[in-house]
Amino acid sequence: MPQILLIGTLGVQKPFRRLSQKTSLFFSQATSGRGGWPMSVWLTPDLKPFYGGTYFPPDNRYYGQPGLKTLLHTITEQWKAKREKLAEQSSAILDALAKATSLGETGKIPGQEVISKGYKAIEKTFDEQMGGFGKAPKFPQPTMLSFLLRVYAGHSMAVLGERALEMTLFTLKMMAKGGMHDHVGQGFHRYSTDDFWHVPHFEKMLYDQAQLAVVYSEAFQITKDPMFADITKDILLYVSRDLSDPSGGFYSAEDADSHVKHGDVEKREGAFNVWAGKEVNSLLSHQVDGKEGITWAQVFSKHFDVREDGNIAPFQDPHDELKNKNVLIVRGGLEETAEHFKLPVDVTSDILSKSLKILFDEREKRPRPHLDNKMVTAWNGLMISGFAKAGQVLDNPEYLSRAVQAADFLYQHAFVKDKGRLLRTCYTGEQSTITQIAQPIEGFVDDYSFLIRGLLDLYEACYDERWLQWAAQLQEQQDGLFWDNEAGGYFASQIEDTNILLRIKDDQDGAEPSSNSVTASNLLRLATYLDIQQWRDKVAQIFKVFSDRLTKIPMALPELLSSLMMFNQTPKQIIVVGDVADDSTQALLRAVHSVFLPNKILIVWDGNESSFLAGHLKVLSTLKKKDEKATAFVCENYTCSLPVTTSEDLLTLLNTQPPPAGQ
Repeated sequence: MPQILLIGTLGVQKPFRRLSQKTSLFFSQATSGRGGWPMSVWLTPDLKPFYGGTYFPPDNRYYGQPGLKTLLHTITEQWKAKREKLAEQSSAILDALAKATSLGETGKIPGQEVISKGYKAIEKTFDEQMGGFGKAPKFPQPTMLSFLLRVYAGHSMAVLGERALEMTLFTLKMMAKGGMHDHVGQGFHRYSTDDFWHVPHFEKMLYDQAQLAVVYSEAFQITKDPMFADITKDILLYVSRDLSDPSGGFYSAEDADSHVKHGDVEKREGAFNVWAGKEVNSLLSHQVDGKEGITWAQVFSKHFDVREDGNIAPFQDPHDELKNKNVLIVRGGLEETAEHFKLPVDVTSDILSKSLKILFDEREKRPRPHLDNKMVTAWNGLMISGFAKAGQVLDNPEYLSRAVQAADFLYQHAFVKDKGRLLRTCYTGEQSTITQIAQPIEGFVDDYSFLIRGLLDLYEACYDERWLQWAAQLQEQQDGLFWDNEAGGYFASQIEDTNILLRIKDDQDGAEPSSNSVTASNLLRLATYLDIQQWRDKVAQIFKVFSDRLTKIPMALPELLSSLMMFNQTPKQIIVVGDVADDSTQALLRAVHSVFLPNKILIVWDGNESSFLAGHLKVLSTLKKKDEKATAFVCENYTCSLPVTTSEDLLTLLNTQPPPAGQ
C-alpha cells in the first residue's frame, strides 16, 4: 500500500489533507530524482514541502544512502541554519511543479492518428522473447494490455489486430508462467525485478489483482483458451481468501517481507514465498506410481525450476535475502515435463496440483506478511469490476454474488447518504467491526470514477437497476466536486478544498488508470444508458484537455486511448426484453457474454414502464417480446434491428467471428 510520511511542525493529519500522493510523488522526483513508495516528505510550518524522497533505511547501511536517523539530524541542522533559504527553495519548486503539471492549452479532439501512434510506440517496446513491454523492472501494465485487446476488437480481421492480440496473449501467458505469479498461493506480485518475470517484488496489491482479473477474463472471452479462465479463477481465489473482509470489502495489500521464522526480529523480502531445494525434496518425497526412483519432488522441480542451490542469480538478490532459495517459475510446459519423465499429461498435472497443495499447507505455517486491511473505495471499485466481469464471462454466479456483496459494503460503509458523497477508506476495528478515523477522509476523484466503473460492470452482470442508478448519482456528484468548469477535465482533489497546495489532473495511466481516462468511458456508457447529452459533451471536453498529452505521448495514456476508440465508434445497444430469471433470457445473455464487445452497453428490461431505465430511454416502450419469448434487439443510436429470440440469431446480429486460429 503506498505510504507517505509527512513530517512537519503541525503534525501528520492536516498535512496529509494538503499534500496528495501525486503531488508528493512529483515533489520527491523533483528534489531527489526518485519517486516510489514508501515516501517521506518534510514540510515547513506553513505546510509547504521542502525535501522528499523514497525509502530511507533506519541506519547508514545501503550503498552509501543515508539512514533516516542521519537524515533527520541533517535536516534539523539545515533548518536551524538556513530556514529562510529552504522556504524560498520550497516555493520555487512548487511554482516549477505547477508549470510542469499544467496540461497547456485546450486543443482539438485527437483523431485516429494518436491511436495509431500509441499502438506503434507500444509495439516498439514489446519483448519478443519474454513478453511485456520495455526492460526490467517489468510491470503487468493491464491498461496497456486492455488497449491492445480493444485494438484487436476494432481490427480483428487485419494484421494490426492479430499483432495486438498476439502481444497481449503472449504477455499474459509468460506472466502466468513466471515467478511474479504466485503458483502456490495464487494471485500476482507487484512486478518483476528482471526481464524474465522471475524474481518479483513480493508485495501483492488489490488493484493489480482487480485489473488483471478483467484482462485475463477478456482474453478467455476472445480465445476460449481455458488457461486464461484458470488464471482468472486463480486471482479471484486469492482475493476471496486473503484480501476479503467478512463484511464484504476488499483489503488493500500484503507486504513483500515477513519473518523467516516465528519469533524472528528482522524481516526478509520474499521469506514467505521462496523455497529451499531440500525443503521441496522433503515435502514431496512420494514415489510416482509405476516409476521406480522418481519422486514427486523431481517432477515438481523439473516443472518449476527448483534447484538444490537455488534458482535466483546474485544480480536478482542484491541484499542476499534469497540466497540458495527458489522462486517457482515454469520455463517449459506441462507436456514437456510429462515427456521428460515419460508420464501421461493427466498424471503429471495431478502430481503438480497435489504438490502445490502440500506446499500451500506448509507455507501457511510460516509467519505471514503484514496485511494492510485498510479498504480503499477506489480499489474496491476496481475489484467489483474484476468479479463482475469474471462472473459474466465464466458464467459464475458466485463471482457475481461477491461483486454485489462488495457494492453493498461500499454503499453501507463508504457512502455518506445525506450528502451523497464517498469516503476514501474504511478500516477493520475490534471484533471485526468496520470503523472510520476521527476525521474521515472524503473520496478523491478516483474513488468516484473507479467505483462508477465497477457499478456499471456490475449492472451488466446482474441487471439490477439500483447499481446503474447509484452510478448515475455518483457521476453527478463527481461532476460537482471535481470538474474544472473553466478548462474541463477532472481534478484529483475536490475543487472546494482551498488547502490543496498543487491542484492537478491525472494525466498518466500507470499502475492504476487515471481518473480522467476511466471517467471518459464511464460518461460514454452512462450517456448511452440514460440518453444524456451533457455527459457526451463532457467526454469531448476531456479529450480536448488532454489533446496535447495524447498527441505527444499517447503511450502514457492507453486507457484514455481506449476511451477515444469508444468515442469514435457508435456503441451497440443490446437490449434483452424478458424476465431476467427466465431460462430463455439467460440463454440470450450468455450469448452476449460469450463475445468480446468492448463498445457496447447491455440492458435487460422486464417491461416495467416505471423503471429507472424506462424513465430515460423512451425506445424501451416500443420494444416488445416476440411470440411471448425473451427477445433481443441490437440497436445503434436507439434504432434497433428486427427482434431475435435465439442465441444463434443474436450472435449473427453481433457479427461475431470465430476465435483466432492457433490461439
